[in-house]
Amino acid sequence: MAKRKTKTRRRKKEFSLWDAGVALGNLTILTEGALGTSPISFITGKQDLGMKTSSGWGDMVLAGQTSLVGADEISLADLLSEPALAYSQIANNMRSNGMGMAITAVGFNVGAKLLRRLLRQPINSSNKMIR
Repeated sequence: MAKRKTKTRRRKKEFSLWDAGVALGNLTILTEGALGTSPISFITGKQDLGMKTSSGWGDMVLAGQTSLVGADEISLADLLSEPALAYSQIANNMRSNGMGMAITAVGFNVGAKLLRRLLRQPINSSNKMIR
């Protein structure tokens, strides 16, 4: 008996707008939770991360006390100029927002799959009319 050929595997399309949108959604969830900003603002944001030493009564704290400034939104410039401060702030954000990010990501991906299944027939019928 002759040996059967294995079926050739179908490759997935190289690029799809739907997959790009889902990837952007996941990237947004990650950057907002870990960095406190959107992916675009992470790339284009200004460098403002640093340590500030208070000068006395004007700041209503004791003189000489240092505090972290600009840590609410971490940008690429912050990451390159002050890597130690930026990484410690990212670690703190991941500890405090990690569970919420995971739940949001799971919900987003499940919703994307369900929506894709619901929209499959209308999209296929519109594609038939185009062809």
